[in-house]
Amino acid sequence: MSGADSAGRKQAYFAKLIQLLDEFPKILIVGVDNVGSNQMQKIRKSLRGKGVVLMGKNTMIRKAIRGHIQNNAKLETLLPLVKGNVGFVFVKDDLSFVKKLLSENRVAAPARVGSIAPNDVVVPAGPTGLEPTQTAFLQALNISSRIAKGTIEIVNDVHLITAGQKVNNSQASLLQKLNINPFSYGFEIQMVYDDGTLYEPKVLELSDDDILQKFHNGVRNLACVSLQLGIPTVASLPHSLARGYKNVLAVALATSVSFPAADKIKQYLANPGAFSAAVASTPAAPAKEQKGGKETKAKEEPEPEPEEEVGMGGLFD
Repeated sequence: MSGADSAGRKQAYFAKLIQLLDEFPKILIVGVDNVGSNQMQKIRKSLRGKGVVLMGKNTMIRKAIRGHIQNNAKLETLLPLVKGNVGFVFVKDDLSFVKKLLSENRVAAPARVGSIAPNDVVVPAGPTGLEPTQTAFLQALNISSRIAKGTIEIVNDVHLITAGQKVNNSQASLLQKLNINPFSYGFEIQMVYDDGTLYEPKVLELSDDDILQKFHNGVRNLACVSLQLGIPTVASLPHSLARGYKNVLAVALATSVSFPAADKIKQYLANPGAFSAAVASTPAAPAKEQKGGKETKAKEEPEPEPEEEVGMGGLFD
């Protein structure tokens, strides 16, 4: 490839990256370790019309971003993330939906010697299908086993590999004999860029109920801090009013100061039996009168008006 062709390709790449940065406000920064070309094509196909995948050398990506920062200063937050084997997935619409598509395009893979385990590996208890002659192989790995129906059976679940651990030869051989592919590879979302804001991908898993609950917890914490410090806020105002109302009511009951709500409570304290009798009494069924051989209903007496409840609501009526 001539120098002119190489320079032309670089300029075309820079132009494409800048166009995508201007057109798409949301970007998923993804790790692409152990992702093959065939799997990459399948991911691109599944994202068609919903997102655009762009790979490239980190030096070229950083150079393009630095050259475009003067037009969009928010892009500077992307520079520290361009390291290692990463790529960009440009998105316009629902990030959660794109995240779901990426998780569906993962490929199961065997444990290779020397590879770093991305997750824990547990070999389940039960029949293995191995011949009894291979018992010594399991014993070398300190795995309890027994012979059942002519095959080796593992007695208990075995935590074989821990996430982040390097896979050794014995572990890889055992998983291969058991025909277990413990790992899966695909796009690993490392960070989410949303119009200048960066956040962890786990935020995309939050539901509306989770967000509402977190908001309620924040309001409650703010109200507690405001009340403790004596600094009034919108969150603490209802609690301050309720506390003030209780204090005023307590003063009224202990002194001659009076107001309508306090009068009702004073009457109750002075004669609680009258209130309990009024609550216990229920209107009797209307009696029937006979007149001229015909039954007629007695004139119903008007029902007494219910007593107005005294409580916190009276303060705001």
